[in-house]
Order: sequence, then structure tokens, then C-alpha cells
Amino acid sequence: MNEYINLNENNIENEHICCAIGDPKHQEGVDKKKEWIKSKLKDGHVFRKLNARGKIFIEYEPIETAWVPIIGKDYDYIYCLWVAGSFKGKGIAKELLEYAIEDAKKEKKNGICTVVSKKKKPFLGEKKFFEHFGFKVIDSIEDYELLALSFNEKEKPKFNETAKKMEIENQEFTIYYNNECPYVEYEIKELNEYAKKHNIKINFIKVDSLEKAKNLPCFLNNWANFYKGKFISNTILNANSFEKLIK
Repeated sequence: MNEYINLNENNIENEHICCAIGDPKHQEGVDKKKEWIKSKLKDGHVFRKLNARGKIFIEYEPIETAWVPIIGKDYDYIYCLWVAGSFKGKGIAKELLEYAIEDAKKEKKNGICTVVSKKKKPFLGEKKFFEHFGFKVIDSIEDYELLALSFNEKEKPKFNETAKKMEIENQEFTIYYNNECPYVEYEIKELNEYAKKHNIKINFIKVDSLEKAKNLPCFLNNWANFYKGKFISNTILNANSFEKLIK
């Protein structure tokens, strides 16, 4: 039987958070991610992982406090479900998702939801996997689709209208980001240094509050790129990928 751990105030400092294991350059990002999780525990935030060294976890919390531009009542929102490497194909993703579904039912929620995409994009789950468990598309923004497993068909979440704009007034290259992902902090620093070295203007906007997250001009899980006022991707960029993109 697989053994799982839910992070809490007592164990979070001694447990890894899966994503950036053993990479010193991302340690600051890991620390900021842990601080973010600790600040969200009071909201019912759940980070559940396999008790093993690997990228195997599910992360979710009530939609009312989730840092995404989605509004709804009594739903849980899944930020991320990730099973990587040799742990794939062993039923672990199924066990993690079933735990979240049963947790939502136990808390008498109206359902549970997550965001996927029509075309595969980074840091988003597989649509077919969720559909296998009964999740259905209930809203969309371009390629991004809000999937929900509803226990109460009268109540369903939706994208905030601000998120459907997918554009901003600023014409400079603009990056919205937050500390949900431990990879983000290092790449922001690298891009800042690149921009200064090449005298390029990049506008960085940190999403550091629930209000900002709920009223974003696009869908954002942890990173969003805009250029010439238009949303172009949710790909986390480093200096090399940024240089290729602007060329």
C-alpha cells in the first residue's frame, strides 16, 4: 500500500515539496513556495504527496481562496496533480485524485474542478485523465478549459470575466507570476539580469494577493506572458527561451 503525507505546519520544514528536489539554484523558490503554502493552510490548502523522493503530489484548496481567476461556491480547485518518472503507470495519480474527490465530498462541497487545455501546455493536467473520472468542460478561455466534477448541478464555477480579456494595455513584454511554483523565483532573477545586460524592458507583475489573483487579465496558474498587449503563453521562461521567443 502506498504511503502519503499531507503537509502541515509541523512537518513542512522537514519535507520536500516534490518539484525542485536537490537543485540548489531553486532553493529560494522552494522556500518561498513553502511560505506560500503555510500562509494558505488556514484556508484549507492541501498538499498531499507520496512518501518517496520524487515528483508525486496533488495540491488543491477551496475555490473561494484559490489564487486563480475562477469564481464559484463550495468547490475545491486542483492547482496541480503531478506523477513523474518511474512512478507513472502505478495508479498513484488515481489514488491522489480519488483522495481529493472524497475529501470534497466529505466537506459537502458542490464539486471539484481544475484547468486543462485543448492542446498540451506546461503545468496543466491531462484532460482525458480527468474526464475518465467524470470531469466535464464547463467554461473555457481560448485553449484553456475549466473542468469540473459536480456533485450539485445547480452550482458550477466559471472563469472571472476579467480573465477572458487575455490582453492588457501595456505593450512591453509583461510577465505575471507568483510563488505557487518553486521554479519561478530563479527564472525571474535570470530574466531580470538578462534584461539589464541587453537593455531590454521586461515588465514583471507579481501576483501576491487573492484579490490580484481573482482579477487577472488571463488564466494564470503560476506564470503568464504578454507581448504587445496580447497573452502569448503560460510557459515559464529562462534567458535562452526568452531570447528565442523575441527573435
